[in-house]
Amino acid sequence: MIVTSAVRHAAAGSAALLFVLPVPAAAASPATPVTSFVGEPTPPARQYVDPVRLDRQGTQVQRLPGAPSLPSVSALSWVVADASSGEVLAARNAHRKLPPASTLKALFALTALPHHAPSERHTVADAELTGIGSGSSLVGVKEGYTYKVSDLWNGVFLSSGNDAVHVLAAMNGGWESMTRQMQEKARSLGAQDTHVVSPDGYDAPGQVSSAYDLAVFGRAGLQDPEFARYCSTAYADFPAGSWSYGIANTNRLLTGADGVGRYPGLLGIKNGYTSNAGNTLISAARRGDRTLVVSVMNPQEGGGFAVYEEARSLLDWGFGAAGRVRPVGSLAPVRAKAAVDPGARAVSVAREGRGAKTADREGRGAAAAPRPGAETAAAPARRTLEAGSSGPSAGLPLTLVGSACAAALALWGWRRRAAARRA
Repeated sequence: MIVTSAVRHAAAGSAALLFVLPVPAAAASPATPVTSFVGEPTPPARQYVDPVRLDRQGTQVQRLPGAPSLPSVSALSWVVADASSGEVLAARNAHRKLPPASTLKALFALTALPHHAPSERHTVADAELTGIGSGSSLVGVKEGYTYKVSDLWNGVFLSSGNDAVHVLAAMNGGWESMTRQMQEKARSLGAQDTHVVSPDGYDAPGQVSSAYDLAVFGRAGLQDPEFARYCSTAYADFPAGSWSYGIANTNRLLTGADGVGRYPGLLGIKNGYTSNAGNTLISAARRGDRTLVVSVMNPQEGGGFAVYEEARSLLDWGFGAAGRVRPVGSLAPVRAKAAVDPGARAVSVAREGRGAKTADREGRGAAAAPRPGAETAAAPARRTLEAGSSGPSAGLPLTLVGSACAAALALWGWRRRAAARRA
């Protein structure tokens, strides 16, 4: 009976201690990446790509058996990429630095969009409309009028209005500050070829980008629901005091204007034109469960609308070549790997690593003339004890059980002695 009482005390003590002890956690498994791309499924497994291939001049493509041939494209530079995985399917002179024209407004939007709610209202001051380049495309912003932020963004995306850009830039720290912010944003996205001088894309000495960088901006824009909504809007009403007037997107692949056929599944993004840059375009389209982003800079043949037809042919090729080419690069920015602590033990971190002023008239002018790396999409790192480890964490419960039994026996003995003294 004495033994039974002691065992009962030990069991109770052990149970109480074990009840409050945390159970050793299972080894952390890699977090399933959740893409923020609007409406896009989990991207396919990434393949190894040559990290310097896109630095080479000329056309870069790795066709597998059954892959379609590349179309004939006259643009000085272009890129076709999978918008979900970031894999570049083919490119020509991807990092050639060229004037971007109003496709630079995609970077402007990525930089400035998060700072003001669409419903916020702003009354335009005269100073905010100064310094707009001669011949710029305008949406019709007027001094003293009050606009919602969403109206101004419609002016940027649909009419490519440099007046709307100037007002939004003033709301975000001013022209020079906006230039610096855009430059920083480009670098954070891994766009190393872009040099921002004029946030609206108006030609300025030294202002350049590349087909690679423009594709990066387009892909990043699709991950922002507001950006995606504005860039895919074909028509909108723009306020003018007590009335409003209609504006149409100057991206003809989206609207089908001027005899350019609409592209099925087009998600829009941004077109541009200046006499120095020629025609430029960032396009994205969805077909089935795949979304592509294509950038085209300065076609050399075919007239003012060639940029749309060349983008169309590259989109068609990209959808036909899906799964039949090896990637030649990646739009994902390079991420620095975290340092590993050699003294760390039984710790797992959930991660996934992969590895001259000129006219700026997107509507009128175009009709008249017209680095490789790794993307990290990791869940927040969590340190957990690895299941099945043979170190102290595995033997800890047994040690505590023994200690509990000893404590229970000591308590039982003390109580027996106390009872004897009272007797």
